[in-house]
Amino acid sequence: MDLPAPLAWLVDEAGASPGPDRLLAELGGRLLADGLPLAGGALTLAVPHPIIAHRTWLWRAESGAVIEALGFAAGPFSQSGYQWLVGLGPVQEDSVGPAPDSPVLGWAGSRPFGAVEAGRLRQAARFAAAPLAALAARAGLAALLEAYLGRRSAARVQAGALRRGTGETIRAALLAADLRDFTALSEATAPAAMITALDAWFDRVAGAVHAFGGEVLKFIGDGVLAIFPVIGTPAEACEAVLRAIIAARAGMAHLDAARRAQGLPPLPFGAALHLGEILWGNIGAADRLDFTAIGPAVNLVSRLEGLCRPLGRSVLISDAVAAETTMRLVPLGQHVLRGIAAPCTVFTLPDA
Repeated sequence: MDLPAPLAWLVDEAGASPGPDRLLAELGGRLLADGLPLAGGALTLAVPHPIIAHRTWLWRAESGAVIEALGFAAGPFSQSGYQWLVGLGPVQEDSVGPAPDSPVLGWAGSRPFGAVEAGRLRQAARFAAAPLAALAARAGLAALLEAYLGRRSAARVQAGALRRGTGETIRAALLAADLRDFTALSEATAPAAMITALDAWFDRVAGAVHAFGGEVLKFIGDGVLAIFPVIGTPAEACEAVLRAIIAARAGMAHLDAARRAQGLPPLPFGAALHLGEILWGNIGAADRLDFTAIGPAVNLVSRLEGLCRPLGRSVLISDAVAAETTMRLVPLGQHVLRGIAAPCTVFTLPDA
């Protein structure tokens, strides 16, 4: 049978859209070209993510631009795009599927929709169910991979970097950090309270890493390993990792003040920064792989972090990072690191 052009596109081509944003923009443009008086559209998908409840894409017919809004609380999907759409004109929303968390497709009209026009929009929502199901599955997989692997590593895995032993050598600024006296604290703290404390610590350090363009590769017990790949110049990566640790330290100072006010002990930590080459890729057993970083640079930053306690410092910085920054640092001399052949010239922040 002959279908209107927007519906034929939904059947034949929409499933190959690179993402929900492009599907929304393309569908909106085709409905507009087919005579529907659209001022904008919104598409909301549920996301299997520890923080984000749903994602909403907002399309404006006048410019063709699409922006994304994140929802962090569970609630009716219709609230996600409705407030934005109602500012553009009369709104019609349709659930694309019977489940409570089925995608929601909404449209704002440049004038009120007539009965025939409203029926055409409902029909478009029904035809959109299949391609949106495929896109939602892909978006859900991407969200899960990013939550557990990090954004860059997830992108590598989705691109097909699945074979054991595959990887690439990259240059990166590295950050290794962990809590002090974690074992004693965990023995004296209820498990639920300990998990809350760990989450608060990881929020501060990981939040700072992500804010300055880095990526957390590992949470190991109470420890964190993060990388800032050299995309531009080494100096840019080093400045980013320095700013990240300064931000993390400020966040931890605020957290410790709040914990003291509650009668809880502070959470002292140690962190080390280094710049070097790492092998970034898949290692592990035949049926259980880990996407991680290995190499001498990883070993050095780990050993350097272990020097924080003996030196009484919360942040230690290698000479490789120090050579790439104009930030004022305090030299601490050369130190022998366990398992590292050459001594390392060590620096710290002025007030660390």
